[in-house]
Amino acid sequence: MLSAPYEVNLAGVFLPPMLVAGGLGLLLAYWLTRALTRYRLSRFFAAPPLVFLALVVILTGAIESLLFIR
Repeated sequence: MLSAPYEVNLAGVFLPPMLVAGGLGLLLAYWLTRALTRYRLSRFFAAPPLVFLALVVILTGAIESLLFIR
């Protein structure tokens, strides 16, 4: 059984897992909101910046739970 890392080693620099998950969540949310805007689906949202923020939180939590939780 693999244990969850307490730090992520990136070229000798130790990063907390939440920082890595937050960065990936931010990138995925940006990509997803660009796709929503491209296909004009963002017009259905009353406040698209709040949708972006909600996607960042949701995707960060999902990545954190999939990659770093035992």
